[in-house]
Amino acid sequence: MHTFRVWAPAARSVEVVLEGGRRLPMEPEKATGGRGGGWWRRVDAEAEAGTRYLFALDGGEPRPDPRSPWQPEGIDGPSAVVDHSAYRWEDAGWRGIHLPSALVYELHVGTFSEEGTFAGVARHLDHLVALGVDAIELMPVAEFPGDRGWGYDGVDLWAPHHAYGGPEGLKQLVDACHARGLAVVMDVVYNHLGPAGNHLAEFGPYFTDRYSTPWGQAVNFDGPGSYGVRDFVVGNALMWLRDYHCDGLRLDAVHAIFDSSATHILEELAVAVGELADSSGRRLFVIAESDLNDPRLVRSREAGGYGLDAQWSDDFHHALHAVLTGEGDGYYADFGTLSDVARALKGAYVYDGRYSAYRQRVHGRPIGGLPGTRFLGYLQDHDQVGNRALGERSSTLMDAGRLRVGMGLVMTSPFVPMLFQGEEWGATTPFRYFTDHRDPSLASAVREGRRREFAAFGWEPSQVPDPQDPATFSASKLDWSPRGGPSSPAGEAMLAWTRKLVALRRAWPELADGRLDRVEVRMDEEAGWLRMRRGRLVVAANLGPATAWVPLEAGAWSLVARSEDGVGLAPGAMVLPPATLAVAGPGGTSGGEPGPQATDPAGAGGRR
Repeated sequence: MHTFRVWAPAARSVEVVLEGGRRLPMEPEKATGGRGGGWWRRVDAEAEAGTRYLFALDGGEPRPDPRSPWQPEGIDGPSAVVDHSAYRWEDAGWRGIHLPSALVYELHVGTFSEEGTFAGVARHLDHLVALGVDAIELMPVAEFPGDRGWGYDGVDLWAPHHAYGGPEGLKQLVDACHARGLAVVMDVVYNHLGPAGNHLAEFGPYFTDRYSTPWGQAVNFDGPGSYGVRDFVVGNALMWLRDYHCDGLRLDAVHAIFDSSATHILEELAVAVGELADSSGRRLFVIAESDLNDPRLVRSREAGGYGLDAQWSDDFHHALHAVLTGEGDGYYADFGTLSDVARALKGAYVYDGRYSAYRQRVHGRPIGGLPGTRFLGYLQDHDQVGNRALGERSSTLMDAGRLRVGMGLVMTSPFVPMLFQGEEWGATTPFRYFTDHRDPSLASAVREGRRREFAAFGWEPSQVPDPQDPATFSASKLDWSPRGGPSSPAGEAMLAWTRKLVALRRAWPELADGRLDRVEVRMDEEAGWLRMRRGRLVVAANLGPATAWVPLEAGAWSLVARSEDGVGLAPGAMVLPPATLAVAGPGGTSGGEPGPQATDPAGAGGRR
């Protein structure tokens, strides 16, 4: 027996269409709770888990359930009933993680393993545990067109993707993660839906023309009928946390979520997640991606904020990437100096009420007294790699020394560090934009749109990989082999450095306290060095062309980590060759990191 329900407030009649052609009329529900009506219901004694079904409105073409829990045949096939109570969870003792002290690892299910499935991810979990990862963040897995894609054009937001392993596969992955002490963060997209297989507008006022997004119609969060749309989104968020035991959500591009309601949808969602955490006894959290540099997202509700737990820090990424690579195109034009990196390390936002030449306006506002742990810091993520024409990683955009410096600054920053799949060993496989649209006209539009976009930056269209070509997807798969994986000579060296930094962060509490008021940063723009004080530790990086003598306060110091053998200590200074990073702590010995002792003939901090 199963109860079918669907929200279709404008429909005059609704039928559930079952396999075999059975059509059962549905009855309207009486509105309750002051949330508005529009719901239809039908109980069928024959339906059970796995039963395929569709909904037909006013005698029209049958469509998948807007809240379909499973699309076994993809976006154009029927929905299937799922009995969430039938899965036997093995994580009864799991209570979640402490996000502020965590290491987050973003991955794409389809390219993380050769299999490209939830089971394939599970096969590599021990590698992540050995690295010191606390949480994996899955790029969107809600049903999207075809078998391969990034997931940001999903249309069946309640259904784990069929090619990844469906509902059962996702539950098994989450169970496997919790068994190893790993949390699972689900990337969800509530600012738009994909163009293919999107039938929501037929069911209700899910979209509005009052706003626009770069990716399609804006979702209706504040217009007529928005009560049902808000219920859809909040219910979806809670489903991932409740039915799939996920530990957190990452909300995609919330700057494209428009809501003039007295209670913003993000606040409503945060409250609902908090209530679920209280009732379940698990730590649950919500992370946002935003282009606004607005701290209200992560400020408490008592202080006038939305009460989200953290947000991605793109300014930190942009500042770090620009100084490490020297790139200055597009939004990188606003960055490129060590003072930008210093500003990000001290206040998360580089643009906190400053004029942005790229935007041609004043952008952002200061974060006030917020801790750094309300922000995620990273050198790479899926956007910053995949939105490049060729999907190049940092490992191919900078030399090995600068790559290690970048990793060092991320892992010693006052933010929650995040790695992108394979970054820990300096993977060189690209991560390109790929799709699998079955509609020829849509496939052509995506292909040509991608080429036009990069032609504006001087790329020959023929050089831009075709998103529809299966080879574009295949090239983006991580190489775990001894040739290019973590056990390759270059991979082992970078992986050892990453593990050392993770261990350092665990061993020294000041690296995870997020106290921005205790972060002290000095730099010499001309010489190219930057020094950051984090409690008892001093982190120094040299991105200049010559050896730098970075001043240390008087006292006994030891090297606790260094990216290259050439780094050493001198009286009152750390001595760093170009493209190196070191961490010094209190003590009069080398602390297991022996380095050459040197004397600076020009005096501590002088140039040579």
